[in-house]
Amino acid sequence: MIKVVVCGASGRMGQTLGRMVKESPDLELVGGINLRRSSFFGVDIVETKDAEDLLKSTKADVLIDFTIASAAVENVKMAARNNVALVVGTTGFTAEQRAVMEKAINGHVPAVISSNYSVGVNIFWQLLREAGKLLKDYDIEVIEAHHRNKKDAPSGTAKTILQILDESAGCREKMYGREGMTERKNEIGVHVIRGGDIVGDHKVMFSQNYETIELSHRAYDRSVFATGALHAVRWVVGKKPGIYGMDDVLNLNKK
Repeated sequence: MIKVVVCGASGRMGQTLGRMVKESPDLELVGGINLRRSSFFGVDIVETKDAEDLLKSTKADVLIDFTIASAAVENVKMAARNNVALVVGTTGFTAEQRAVMEKAINGHVPAVISSNYSVGVNIFWQLLREAGKLLKDYDIEVIEAHHRNKKDAPSGTAKTILQILDESAGCREKMYGREGMTERKNEIGVHVIRGGDIVGDHKVMFSQNYETIELSHRAYDRSVFATGALHAVRWVVGKKPGIYGMDDVLNLNKK
């Protein structure tokens, strides 16, 4: 049994992860971490100040973090100190925060870090790599939509899309929204929508005279992200220390 601790355990994603870990016969939910003490699915949720004691007392194998960037950095450092493997789905990190996490992880613990754990999104990214190569002469627009409470914009998934497009179609200026008299240049338009309880929509449009090609992914439930995260939990245990992505977990070819 793989012993799992979930950060942000009282949040929507934390609750989904906790439930799905509890329902998995090969995983054991041993605790949660949140700002306030509580419980979920028959185990304790401890306050952040008691998190390290939880990892030690439960002898956790993997820590899952879908929280906010500032909290995730500290959770990563804590897990690395205690030789606990990591699955991190938090987004919105600064370059400095990423550097801190890399220093804590490398040489100490294995960690899967991804801006999106949906298997479908990771395949979508692979399709975009091919599309970017074939459609590099087309105008490109990226549109993403999430629930009204999402704080970072564009989403981590959208930022990964932009990185893939830079690598496959060539680097272009990014135009974040448009207003007024703005003649289109060789740019990528980026458009962010926030509203209601939208789980996660991402679309890329490749347009040329007389035609448009669209690639899109729509998540209908957070369980798609949790399913991928649990796949990563099973995969990361026993791996060599270092940072991995979902392309490693799913054995996808980047080329």
